[in-house]
Amino acid sequence: SCTVKTCWMRLPSFRSVGDSLKDRFDGASRVMLSKAELETPAQRNEAAPHRVPRKDRYRFQLRPHNPDHKSPGVKDLVYLESSPGFCEKNPRLGIPGTHGRACNDTSIGVDGCDLMCCGRGYKTNTMFVVERCN
Repeated sequence: SCTVKTCWMRLPSFRSVGDSLKDRFDGASRVMLSKAELETPAQRNEAAPHRVPRKDRYRFQLRPHNPDHKSPGVKDLVYLESSPGFCEKNPRLGIPGTHGRACNDTSIGVDGCDLMCCGRGYKTNTMFVVERCN
């Protein structure tokens, strides 16, 4: 008798993919572009244009913005410019700001008062609500 063993690739769970992306996002580093010192590009009218290796295709290198940091790896997330501040209103960029928004005093997430109020302080209101039941 014969036995057949079938193997196939499977995607990881959605949670593990999200956790991995979040870890990379939290560790993203700011970089600058620097021109690579490569040979001159091939002329368009050459009979047999040479194939540019994938790593040299765009003819630039990413260097860390802070020289004390290491250069990014192939799986690292990087950014060229810092994000704009979302605390203050900026109509040109479509940022409404966070003034006047309700926040959750007990939350440490994005809806928490410490993060949403951007260090400006906040007012706490306590309300007693009486509802009829049954």
